[in-house]
Amino acid sequence: MTSKSDSQAPSRPVGPEYRSTSQKPTATISTEISHPNVHILPQTPQLIALLTMIRDRNTGRADFIFYSNRIIRLLVEEGLNHLPVVEHTITTPVGRSYSGVKFEGKICGVSIMRAGESMEQGLRDCCRSVRIGKILIQRDEDTSKPKLYYDKLPEDIANRWVLLLDPMLATGGSALMAVEVLISRGVPEEHILFLNLIASPEGAAKFAERFPKLRVVTAFVDQGLDEKNYIVPGLGDFGDRFYTM
Repeated sequence: MTSKSDSQAPSRPVGPEYRSTSQKPTATISTEISHPNVHILPQTPQLIALLTMIRDRNTGRADFIFYSNRIIRLLVEEGLNHLPVVEHTITTPVGRSYSGVKFEGKICGVSIMRAGESMEQGLRDCCRSVRIGKILIQRDEDTSKPKLYYDKLPEDIANRWVLLLDPMLATGGSALMAVEVLISRGVPEEHILFLNLIASPEGAAKFAERFPKLRVVTAFVDQGLDEKNYIVPGLGDFGDRFYTM
């Protein structure tokens, strides 16, 4: 397959800081995106190792699920760092006060079915009793454009911070429509965070430019899209590998 992107995938030595460059293996790392509302996870040895496992076509379904869940957990935890907090002072068991913070406002998750549902448990692991909505968007066979088929969202979603969940961002059509659905239900654009495992440069740029107030948190921006609009080098169909293969 040939990529529609002419850029070369960046690489650098990866390993613990205490090791010299000559002692570190060279690995492909994420492409940088020049949009301030796109946040890429630090390209740590742990993350690159986890991504290597789920990209490998020889990785079985059980291991694919396990290592994907590890990355999803990292994404959710980083996404929570982008939510606003307010001052919150508490008293410790020894009677001393501690000046801390708490999250400002309520949150909820919204998964883009079906692959996005794989990220729900990672959100629940970090946010107990979190409410989760669903949106189903599929490509119309006649127009080749995304079409909304189903949505089930919390009634008070307009008053919540929304973590939109979808592991793959290729052309961005489905994710863009999902954001439009959320905005149509009264969710402010700046109250939406899109959590994503792997994105194409084209999809990430389109998303960031269309919704500059929304924040994207992704683990990796890949090299590009091929002639079939598949992310390359990618990892195949995430939903198939997570749920069936």
